[in-house]
Amino acid sequence: MRWLVGWSSIAASFGTVGAVGNGGEGRTVHPVGSQLLWGDPDPLWAVGDWRPDEIRVIGVATPEGAPTARLAVLGCCGATDEQLRVGLLAARGGAMRHLTAWPGSYTAVVQIGRRITVAGDLAGARPVFHTPWANGTAFATAALPLADLIEAQLDIGHLAALLACPETPEALGDGTPYVGVKRVPPGHALILREGSREITGYEAVASLAVAAPQADPVHAVEGVRDALVEAVRARLTAPRHAPEGRPPDPGPVPGMGPADRRAARGGPVAGIGADLSGGSASATLALLASGLPGLPGTLLGHGTGAGERLLAVTFNDLTTRGDEDELERARAIAANPRLHHVVVAAGEEALPYAGLETVTLTDEPAPSLVLADRHRRRLSAGSADHLVGTGARQVLDAHPARLADLLMDRQRRHLLRPVAALTKAEGPTAHSLFVPLTLYRAARRLARTSYRTGLESAAGLLPDANRHAPDLATPADASLAALAWSRPGPAARWLTGEALAEVSVRLQDAAIRPASVQRPGEARARAALARGAADHRILEQAAEIRSQRLHAPFLDNQVVRAARALPESLRVQPGARAAILRRVLGGAGIHDLPPGWGTPSQATSTAVARTGLRIALPELMALFDAPLLADAGLVEARVVRKALRAASEGEPLPLDGLADLASTELWLRRLVTRRGTCWTGTAAPRQRAVAGGVIPARRTLQP
Repeated sequence: MRWLVGWSSIAASFGTVGAVGNGGEGRTVHPVGSQLLWGDPDPLWAVGDWRPDEIRVIGVATPEGAPTARLAVLGCCGATDEQLRVGLLAARGGAMRHLTAWPGSYTAVVQIGRRITVAGDLAGARPVFHTPWANGTAFATAALPLADLIEAQLDIGHLAALLACPETPEALGDGTPYVGVKRVPPGHALILREGSREITGYEAVASLAVAAPQADPVHAVEGVRDALVEAVRARLTAPRHAPEGRPPDPGPVPGMGPADRRAARGGPVAGIGADLSGGSASATLALLASGLPGLPGTLLGHGTGAGERLLAVTFNDLTTRGDEDELERARAIAANPRLHHVVVAAGEEALPYAGLETVTLTDEPAPSLVLADRHRRRLSAGSADHLVGTGARQVLDAHPARLADLLMDRQRRHLLRPVAALTKAEGPTAHSLFVPLTLYRAARRLARTSYRTGLESAAGLLPDANRHAPDLATPADASLAALAWSRPGPAARWLTGEALAEVSVRLQDAAIRPASVQRPGEARARAALARGAADHRILEQAAEIRSQRLHAPFLDNQVVRAARALPESLRVQPGARAAILRRVLGGAGIHDLPPGWGTPSQATSTAVARTGLRIALPELMALFDAPLLADAGLVEARVVRKALRAASEGEPLPLDGLADLASTELWLRRLVTRRGTCWTGTAAPRQRAVAGGVIPARRTLQP
């Protein structure tokens, strides 16, 4: 895991405990495996296996006696050094948004005198956490190190909210699974002034009453194209060094394929690669990367010469049938002479829930933990810099609640096609005859429901979510359930009444607090994006391969901003995401796409999840024989075991909800059996996070 950590003390004389130097009592503390970017009185460290080109620190000359001005950028940033200097000079005057507008995915930290500004991203894939410490404030891009620093206990209420309402920020608040460690919301920055802290937004929020100006669809799609091209270009042009301490790629040896050369190097093949699963998002990135000028990969000895082919990886699941068309589309796309296609054939060993015993401890729980081994097998065939299409669905697609936004803007005619598509997906049944009217009424009801009323209604219904779970068997049912300010998550039906009641209180408290009220569709779409970005971040940690970097350009700030300019009337149309990406590729000069490109494959992924659940049932039953979730009062073990058995036998239960429960239980077990801490030094915490205390009324966990 790579992370950034630092703090701001309350006064210059107090930079003692917490700085690398000696304190008033001769005590020191600093993170394990770190490199110091700048020192006292407000030190900053980079921790983990950062590449040299991923850390850039820029300073500007200041007159004698003037405040220090410096900027640290960590990650993949497409800005030149001169652009960073200009940005730092502008930041001295208080400007902040431009620090988040460069291509790429990165974290920016600015220090002007004793004022420190740490900017998070819009999606939430690169979050910022903070906690009070030593009469000041410590911050980091990971929550677990801060929990170690203050020896925090688990926040069981937050875990309950994460399971009950994972896409409701009002239920989660700014908390984390650790008591006392807070998260900066997406689109906000943390500002520290001598220990005091302030959280401020740098992005405009849509008002409930006033619609944002709608861009012309053609220009909006062109904006998405330009942003995506720049995001991919930032990955292609960034310096890529061989992993430290490893020999360079041995190159083309007779009879030596990519896997052999990767084994010889001890890591992934240097260069750029991409997923080519047949999905429209990952295929778009692969085609854009292969079509840009330059040398995207370093596969030597193929075709036209060294370094001219991008490594495209297709994951072929041999345990299911029905993905042959997807594989053929991938092969057709890979006919591009600048692509080198690798098909990863996997059987039962790469199913969901496989390799549960090898799951590593991540910053927080996420449903991707049960998929970690599956993704690690796919990524091990990739390059050192690997592009994935994660986030495209949340960034480009229309959340069903956006139908209410269209009604608020009096654009009823744009509801015709999406409602007709949902009716068709319902099939020729008696129920489908009422789908158009039912959807319209639900959208109109949401459009007329205020933010406070919507949260209060959700809070009132939540305690019964384990007895009256909504039926989400069809797309129309799922869309109807999503037409609300808040809705229970898929795991809510298996939580205890006590846990649901606690989350209900959180929603009631949030309803009466002042808030920057958003339009319902826009608010729900941003919440879904934040949840998806957080899951991708945990997947990066769980499936991490040393010296490999996953790049998700759709989660970059400039891509998110460009996508938000797309008119809602365009977003809600059936097949909008594939149509937008076709136009993006067309604008980049790529027109020859195979038939069926962009066809969704949700049925295949559901079948794979059910197969993995059935095969891993003995391990899962053992996992929930005496679960820690039950010790915390969140579930009843008997109820979960019954649901696992029923789902494995084909009963139509929400498989993603069971993945949430299994992932959280796995994460808890890894956390409470953990040894060691993220800190060292004479003032380092003696215990790890969640290390002490008594368990009152089954609400606190102890290892």
